[in-house]
Amino acid sequence: MPSIDTLADRLSTYLAADQVNLVRRAYFYAEQAHDGQRRRSGEAYVTHPLAVANILADMHMDHQSLMAAMLHDVIEDTGIAKEALHAQFGETVAELVDGVSKLTQMDFQTKAEAQAENFQKMAMAMARDIRVILVKLADRLHNMRTLEVLSGEKRRRIAKETLEIYAPIANRLGMHSMRVEFEDLGFKAMHPMRSERIRTAVKRARGNRKEIVAKIEESITACLEREGMHGEVIGREKHLYSIYQKMRGKRRAFNEIMDVYAFRIIVDKVDTCYRALGVVHNLYKPLPGRFKDYIAIPKANGYQSLHTTLFGMHGVPIEIQIRTREMEEMANNGIAAHWLYKADGDEAPKGNHARARQWVKGVLEMQQRAGNSLEFIESVKIDLFPDEVYVFTPKGKIMELPKGSTAVDFAYAVHTDVGNSCIACRINRRLAPLSQALESGSTVEIVTAPGARPNPAWLNFVVTGKARTHIRHALKLQRRSESISLGERLLNKTLTGFDSHLEKIAPERIQAVLGEYRLEVLEDLLEDIGLGNRMAYVVARRLLAETGEAAPSTDGPLAIRGTEGLVMSYAKCCTPIPGDPIVGYLSAGKGMVVHLENCKNIADIRHNPEKCIQLNWAKDVAGEFNVELRVELEHQRGLIALLASSVNAADGNIEKISMDERDGRISVVQLVVSVHDRVHLARVIKKLRALTGVIRITRMRA
Repeated sequence: MPSIDTLADRLSTYLAADQVNLVRRAYFYAEQAHDGQRRRSGEAYVTHPLAVANILADMHMDHQSLMAAMLHDVIEDTGIAKEALHAQFGETVAELVDGVSKLTQMDFQTKAEAQAENFQKMAMAMARDIRVILVKLADRLHNMRTLEVLSGEKRRRIAKETLEIYAPIANRLGMHSMRVEFEDLGFKAMHPMRSERIRTAVKRARGNRKEIVAKIEESITACLEREGMHGEVIGREKHLYSIYQKMRGKRRAFNEIMDVYAFRIIVDKVDTCYRALGVVHNLYKPLPGRFKDYIAIPKANGYQSLHTTLFGMHGVPIEIQIRTREMEEMANNGIAAHWLYKADGDEAPKGNHARARQWVKGVLEMQQRAGNSLEFIESVKIDLFPDEVYVFTPKGKIMELPKGSTAVDFAYAVHTDVGNSCIACRINRRLAPLSQALESGSTVEIVTAPGARPNPAWLNFVVTGKARTHIRHALKLQRRSESISLGERLLNKTLTGFDSHLEKIAPERIQAVLGEYRLEVLEDLLEDIGLGNRMAYVVARRLLAETGEAAPSTDGPLAIRGTEGLVMSYAKCCTPIPGDPIVGYLSAGKGMVVHLENCKNIADIRHNPEKCIQLNWAKDVAGEFNVELRVELEHQRGLIALLASSVNAADGNIEKISMDERDGRISVVQLVVSVHDRVHLARVIKKLRALTGVIRITRMRA
């Protein structure tokens, strides 16, 4: 393990002497704070912060990041407060350390909840200073390197968290070297036997391939020299985890993966990259459709390179990456390469830094919109996709989106308001389903409408965290406004029975009841009533408690219009439609579920005023309602077409159809038909009865 003196010597090559001394001071402070503490391996605890600082020194990080690395466990594991660090080392270092520290003072019900809350806290700190994540990644990398001293279960839990969150974050920030090490160490901890077998097989294959690799390398180098280009040609090794993923995901044998020879050509400038591409394409035949230009269109994490696949000697596939020295540095260390951080924010972040800040800004936006920490971490995991598709706006601007993105993801990437009001899309100037996966090179145009709202079904196909979070947020707001509206109607209906109204209740009395329920505003109480979490009858009695009102009259059912939205649903067991006698069942968290009056499922609570409420249909009821019909008829050719045309003739619509042949002569058809009301249903049944061979039509109910 390198000492502080060794580290100081390394730092003096790129930091000023006074900055190196500040890092030394932070080390001695940490050594004193952790005095007497030991790691599981038996070493003094301070060896861990020193190792973390060494990892950051490899990336040429600034002195404040290195100081934070030295002190990153002080708040969490010793009695020293953030204020003390602030006094000793300044606000920036104290904020960095606090951002990396876990939420140890809180009690969580599950490990997943604790992990999610800690990540959420770190994300907020990242938004203030992106170096927080770099210190955290270095901390996690050293913990992964020293994982073998922990129990098997803890090893697997930490490895799983690393593979799911920290490796993708390193990738998202363009830190290829760190991602590869995270993945290989995580793979070894999760699947030690598989990892060892692949390692042995790679070693054996490397020996057999030496001669071919040397020949290809030689021929590429000679070809570049003939054209007067100076480039470094390196044989590229595939890392263990990527081999394992390809074997699992693509169901390919180890030999198939190892049969591909990979090389990297590093040249002096961008112009030479394209010239070198022409040279290798002349040397070996390129494979059609396998060329990718990540220099003109960099990946979302800032990665730049030219990729091509060639047919080499004896038909051997060769993968080539061509890039400049600067791109190579950026590919390995990403945002940490050539750190340009300015404490006073004078210089606007460029390139990778701008991309990273954009991503962190998106993460913070998701955090603000998410309902809870578990929902937030799920959105972040979704957003850490490594592959992108590149699509164009109608004006020709390029948008980067994760692979598998749809037009809805694109709409939310353009602007939240565009996503919320999206109703249709055109892909390459043709109308297409909103759920269609986008392909690179497509031009996408979003059709919006004022007053349009997000559809809950979109959650089944969107892939970006931003889209998912904003849809959920919009649906929650929509559900809240609908719940408040329904809650107000339910409460006023009950108060009318007491010969009162919400407007007649004194504001002081409303505030007193809100205090009893520990709620801040009346809207929260009305929302609870609308969602079925509180009974309108009980709330009305509390509001009128001081007036000594008599029991309410029960006359006058609540009229429903069919436009109540997410808080009003129709029971699937009895499928009520306008015109049917109905009752409402208040289901906690779901709002009101409308049942037929004689539905067996609510027979036990039918006369309970706290659970059921008398309803009727408003005169202006709107919408379409599904009804299930059972049609028995003689078997004949074109049966389905006949039924469909009859329903269509009565302005009905078949949502679902299934047929069960009872014997060779009689067929039983189950139809789910959407109608406006009982009169409309009667018209549909009348049309069906007019068909030749119909024996019986039954409306199916619970």
